[in-house]
Amino acid sequence: MQHDVMASLLILLIISVIAVVGFRRLHLPAILGYLAVGVVAGPFSLGWIRDQSDIHIIAEFGVVFLLFMLGLEFSLPRLIAMRRAVIGMGGAQVLATAMVTGFAAWLMGFSPAAAFVLAGVLTVSSTAIVIKQLGEQLELNSRHGNNAVGILLFQDLAVIPFLIIIPVLGAAYGQQENTDTTAIALNIATTIGFGVLAAGVLFFGGRWVLRPVFREIARARSAELFTIAVLLVVLGAGWLTDQAGLSYELGAFLAGIALSETQFKHQIEADIRPFRDVLLGLFFITIGMMLNVRELPLILGWVVLLLGLVVLVKTTIIFLIGRAMDEDHGVALRTGLVLAQGGEFGFAMLAITAPSIMTDYQRQIVLAVVIFSMVLTPFLVKFNGLLAKRIVPSYRKERQQQTETIDQFASTMSGHVVICGFGRVGQNIARLVQSEGFEYTAIDVDIDIVRQARQAGLPVHFGNSTHADILEAAGLSRARVLVVSHLDETSALKTVEVARSLSDEIPIMVRARTDEQLDPLFHAGATEVVSSIYEMSLVLSGNVLRALNVPVSKIIRQIQEIRRENYAPLRHTYAGNRARGSGDLIPLAPRTLRNIALVPGAYAVGKPLASAIPANKTIVVDAINRSGIRGESPQTDTVLQEGDTLTLYGAPTELDSAEHFLLTGRE
Repeated sequence: MQHDVMASLLILLIISVIAVVGFRRLHLPAILGYLAVGVVAGPFSLGWIRDQSDIHIIAEFGVVFLLFMLGLEFSLPRLIAMRRAVIGMGGAQVLATAMVTGFAAWLMGFSPAAAFVLAGVLTVSSTAIVIKQLGEQLELNSRHGNNAVGILLFQDLAVIPFLIIIPVLGAAYGQQENTDTTAIALNIATTIGFGVLAAGVLFFGGRWVLRPVFREIARARSAELFTIAVLLVVLGAGWLTDQAGLSYELGAFLAGIALSETQFKHQIEADIRPFRDVLLGLFFITIGMMLNVRELPLILGWVVLLLGLVVLVKTTIIFLIGRAMDEDHGVALRTGLVLAQGGEFGFAMLAITAPSIMTDYQRQIVLAVVIFSMVLTPFLVKFNGLLAKRIVPSYRKERQQQTETIDQFASTMSGHVVICGFGRVGQNIARLVQSEGFEYTAIDVDIDIVRQARQAGLPVHFGNSTHADILEAAGLSRARVLVVSHLDETSALKTVEVARSLSDEIPIMVRARTDEQLDPLFHAGATEVVSSIYEMSLVLSGNVLRALNVPVSKIIRQIQEIRRENYAPLRHTYAGNRARGSGDLIPLAPRTLRNIALVPGAYAVGKPLASAIPANKTIVVDAINRSGIRGESPQTDTVLQEGDTLTLYGAPTELDSAEHFLLTGRE
């Protein structure tokens, strides 16, 4: 059945919504859902989408935006700070893996050009899957997590030379059967030279031109104009490099670098991310369409063999590099297991590989290996610790030693303070606690923070506070107060839950960054939750009231009352989208205030407030304005009148539903 482009897109979007929801319910990455959609709907399976050329052209822009975001997140200071993991481990891993896989491919009968492509495809790992799952498992700041992030960062940068050279090889092999090595080498060198020149022009030109241009655009205070300008820069830079004989992706990457150090960086990320995610999803769907499932049984033996070799070789190489850089056996093995798969940039390399370089039979084998390795990734990442303990017995002993070390230090403590998270907030709390003569012990998963603190003689230990045995070793049952100052929301919530399961009585003080964290933390068992945003508001408000000559005692009384109510009076805010002076745009708040006027004929007129608001909504009636008189926190039996204006507080979607109900009586 033939479909036009619009019908094909609609079919893919419908299937994608169902697939991604299903995969997320199974706690699997959305990328796997998109690949599955492509496999199922493609021409080699159900055949719902037979002509994918138009969709593939659209989907390629997903890779363009992905490279732009990579350039936007590029940070030279970050590279210098993580040079051991990025340049040391990452550089060694890319070089060693590329050499081993490329040489092995050549021995297996691949042409030198195909071996080069295969080396690039199998060298990179899946940044999207690994980073997301490590974050969900609270392992991003662990030793193997830091190593993995550093290696992934170098891998992403190493993709650029492959994206430059692969099209050159395709053109050379497509022109003549017997390729001239010297001519190819000269062509590659010329292309790289153009790449360096384009990089210089876009980088320095971007700094001199784009910054003032975006400042002018920001002064216009128009979200649409800002987004259009960003899209123009991304696609324009890609077009320029394409005209120079390079790839669209390179231009997008360089444009991202040019804008990475501007004050507009975060707003650009927010504007581009939806385009990137949607188009990248289409790109993965087209990759799934390339897999010929009908011929899969014929190549399954090769796929299984190569899949096992890829996982084994990449794990072994990263393990050996880790050991050479003095990492513990267990940490080195866990890093290798986490990065043992292929990645999304491997698909990008395969997509630009000409048929003259790699036969369809070879392409199907490589494509299947990368896809199945990514399917295997969630399980390797999830069980990396368990596998390391099974394979390296000494690693299990190391975990026990960590617990024993904390236990030995805290065994004589009683009435002390346990601090989970020793960042800036945790360190400040520790100073004040110690200044008053109280003892404390601190736990953190950032090995660098722990090492520096130990060198300074501070009682800080390496450990994950979401584990019950670590909290017990820190003397939670004998402690007077537990402080949770994690920056990560998930780890803070899990720490509170675990701590409360171990002790019903200990006061748990938690640091929160946003108002969304308050209720979950209280429900998990936190005694007090201190919100960074609200405390800043209280301090600033106190200074304002003092400038207005309000008595200090009254200011303190008001602030204490607000804190006793868990910041309830401050949790009602109007949202807007006016631009700040810096050019950043204020996004809509997760929960906000809205005024709803009861016009003549409204359903709620004449009804008590309790029955006028849907019972299944978590909406607060902040006030009723009647004839110019504002009544705050009205009683539920208040009868609503025509002309009343209700000020409601809640999530935007629930406010929409409540407004519809107030006016029509239907949800």
